[in-house]
Amino acid sequence: MRIAHFGHSCLLVELHGKRVLFDPGTFSHGFEGITGLDAIAVTHQHPDHIDPQRIEALIEANPQARLLSDPQTAEQRGEGWEAVHAGNTLSLGELHITGGGGRHAVIHPELPVIDNTVFQLGTPEDPAQLVHPGDSLWVPPVRVGVLATPTVAPWMKLSEAVDYLRAVNPRTALPIHFGLIREEAQGVYFGRLTEMAPEGTEFRVVREEDSVQL
Repeated sequence: MRIAHFGHSCLLVELHGKRVLFDPGTFSHGFEGITGLDAIAVTHQHPDHIDPQRIEALIEANPQARLLSDPQTAEQRGEGWEAVHAGNTLSLGELHITGGGGRHAVIHPELPVIDNTVFQLGTPEDPAQLVHPGDSLWVPPVRVGVLATPTVAPWMKLSEAVDYLRAVNPRTALPIHFGLIREEAQGVYFGRLTEMAPEGTEFRVVREEDSVQL
């Protein structure tokens, strides 16, 4: 598995011969020229996860890519987009994608809660080799290899980030969703998550426009 990080929640995952780009949003950069994608997966409709100004050019550059998203985003964007509900499973060759979760974390009780699909990538025997939860703290019911773990968000306290990481207990955790804070402040969150991660979990930071082989 190879993972490249393009800032905030945008990841390019290469697994089982397929290339899937997650959440190309407004706080992300460097994904614009990517071609050869097999799928573009969007967890939910917020602009920091799907940039309305750049998404069409990305689609045009990748006409063969399947367009996968939560149900509300698929309905909003229309033709070509596939709604992935919790429990849905689809195949890209040997790569299996399973939907999970279903709802965005609560930002405030007075704000409507929108759809949010958690994407799990793997095989039928090992379905959660990578999990991208978007803006959700949904815990998969199976063993997780790599968790793209939310780090900083208006809907989440640091204690909740730690508790979520412990609940999932992945082999490896890669922080995402930290485009909301200055680079100088990132170490506060990364340090706590590293120190408080469950035993056996490697907390590994992939910097923007860098990649890692796992």
